[in-house]
Amino acid sequence: MAVKKVRMSAEGLANLEKELEYLITVRRAEVAQKLKEARGFGDLSENAEYDEAKNEQGILEARIQEMELTIANAIVVDESELSNDEIGVGSVVELEDLDMEEKMTLQIVGSTEADPENNKISDESPIGIAALKKKVGDVFEVEAPMGLIRMKVISISK
Repeated sequence: MAVKKVRMSAEGLANLEKELEYLITVRRAEVAQKLKEARGFGDLSENAEYDEAKNEQGILEARIQEMELTIANAIVVDESELSNDEIGVGSVVELEDLDMEEKMTLQIVGSTEADPENNKISDESPIGIAALKKKVGDVFEVEAPMGLIRMKVISISK
């Protein structure tokens, strides 16, 4: 199985590492304590608290493994290498929806940093994929659930 490299900012990597540290040092201890307490309730074959704690432990360990793999395969985007000439991961772009005549400002980020509520969209999202490598003045189309959206690149910054 090929391991996917994930592009992200230095800030995104630091946030991921901080969250991983929390899961390992704090959450693991909390879940271990829950397991210990649940064992004290007696027969494990009919112990719902124990089953729930074991399930929580499995989910936590899977998340830790996933985060460790992501961190190990992270490619940190050097912001000093970002161009204002072409859209790439890390770019802040102003786009105009040509059909709705609305402008929006978005940052193109790696998939682990996507946060649409804060206008950070993944380079793997429909808009992210369509916008990559575009220049100011370029018009591109995005296939969306509501149909085809035509967008124009107004500006690119870091």
